Amino acid sequence: MYRFLLTPRWWGINVFVLLAIPFCIFMGSWQLSRFEGRVHDSRAATEQAASDRHETARPLASMLPVDKATSGRRVTATGHYGTQLLVPGRRLDGKNGFYVLTLLRTDSGKALPVVRGWLPGTADTAKAPAPPSGEVTVTGALQASETPGDDGVSAAGGLPAGQTAAISSASLVNLVPYRLYDAWVTLDKADAGMKAVPATAPDGTGLDLKAFQNLGYTGEWFVFAGFVVFMWFRLVRREAETARDAALGLVPEETPEPVTSS
Repeated sequence: MYRFLLTPRWWGINVFVLLAIPFCIFMGSWQLSRFEGRVHDSRAATEQAASDRHETARPLASMLPVDKATSGRRVTATGHYGTQLLVPGRRLDGKNGFYVLTLLRTDSGKALPVVRGWLPGTADTAKAPAPPSGEVTVTGALQASETPGDDGVSAAGGLPAGQTAAISSASLVNLVPYRLYDAWVTLDKADAGMKAVPATAPDGTGLDLKAFQNLGYTGEWFVFAGFVVFMWFRLVRREAETARDAALGLVPEETPEPVTSS
C-alpha cells in the first residue's frame, strides 16, 4: 500500500521534508539562543549597573570610547560649564518632563554633554537652574550617544531654539560652538533641586522589542517544523487511502468523452 513512497514524485517530497525539518529546528534553536543571550546580557547589565554605583569614578579619557564594557561606569571630568540646552519629552518616575543638559568645556578642547538633572512639565528655560560658575568637577555615569528612535528618544524635528531631541554629538554639533565627545554623562547627584537621571543599559543588552522578536521567531520556526510533519502525514494518508480504494475498485473509472465528427 505504501509502495508509492518509492516513486520519483514521493522521493522529492521525502527529501524536502527531511531537509526542511532540521532546518526549521536549527533556525528555531538559533533564535532561542539569541533570546537567551539577550537575557544573559540584561542580567549582566543589571548587575554591572549595581556595582557601577559603588565603584570609584575614573577619569573620562580612560573610559572612552563608550562600549558595552564602559557604558554606565562612573567617570569624572573637570572643566567649565558653557552652553545649556533642554531635552524635552523625557519621562521619569512615570511623569513627563525634560532633561537639563549643559556642556562642560574641558582642558582637552572638547565639550562633554552633562545631564545635570530632570524637571517635570514642559521644557522651559525659566525653570532650568543656571549651571555653577567657575571650574567644576563632575561625577556621573558614562553613556553612549543616543540615536533618534531609541526608547525615550524622540525623532521629531523643528524644536525651539535651545532644545535638542537627542543627546549625541551628531545632534549637538550644529547647536553648540564646541568640539564634542561622542558620549555624555548623567550626574550621580542632580544640581539645584532637580532629580538625577538614572543611567540606561547599553544598547542591545536589555529585554527590548528585539529580544521578544527573537522569542517569537523561535516559536514560528518550531511551528513550521510541526506543520511540515503534519502535512507529510496528511499527504501520505490521503495517498494511501486513494491506493486502497483503487485496489478495492472503489475509484470510478473515467468515462472517455465521445468523439464528435465535424
